Amino acid sequence: MFGNLFALDFSESSSQQPIISPREVSRGTAVPVPAKQPNLDIGHRLRAVRTQKRWSQRELARRSGVTNGLISQIETNHSSPSVASLKRILDAIPMSLAEFFGPDIEDREQICFRASELLAVDPKMVFRNAPQAARIALHQVGAGSNRMLQILHERYEPGADTGVENYSHDGEEGGFVLSGWIELTVGEAVNELGPGDAYLFDSRVPHRFRNIRDEVCILISACTPPSF
Repeated sequence: MFGNLFALDFSESSSQQPIISPREVSRGTAVPVPAKQPNLDIGHRLRAVRTQKRWSQRELARRSGVTNGLISQIETNHSSPSVASLKRILDAIPMSLAEFFGPDIEDREQICFRASELLAVDPKMVFRNAPQAARIALHQVGAGSNRMLQILHERYEPGADTGVENYSHDGEEGGFVLSGWIELTVGEAVNELGPGDAYLFDSRVPHRFRNIRDEVCILISACTPPSF
């Protein structure tokens, strides 16, 4: 559900929101569990990824279509990359933003993920022009490399909105509302979905999510290929 135009804010850590399992929601006995937060040196991480590929800075610059100077400035932390530049660089590796900002451990063999192991994603990174993005909490299942499916636990506080302007990206996405209500706009179609309702659409069609009710909305979504 996420487009490519969003801004990184390295001065603030991801907002920590409670994770609630679907089973606990249905029972009405949910107990909040904090998710792990990524804490990353951008330059060091990019240099490590590049050297693991055995590429020079010039080679990475050539493959990603950016300047060699930009790669050097990022790796020495003399420049904070825009998300557009960083994604362009990572696409050349290839590596998703979620993987880049995720933990260093390789979890490709991991099958089950406890609530505390979900990867928190800062919504302000994802929704660039959404003043109410802080009312959204996103937690991803797994952070391994080269996955073809992205699964998210999403929490929308009252008033949460992915932005006045609809956004789009390559892929297909779907979701299932666990509790509360969410207004979904896809193209010209506007629908409000409640508990038990689901959605599935082509992500290339401009879309928007917002909570216009006075209660929290929680949903599980999936996107292929991963959007960030």
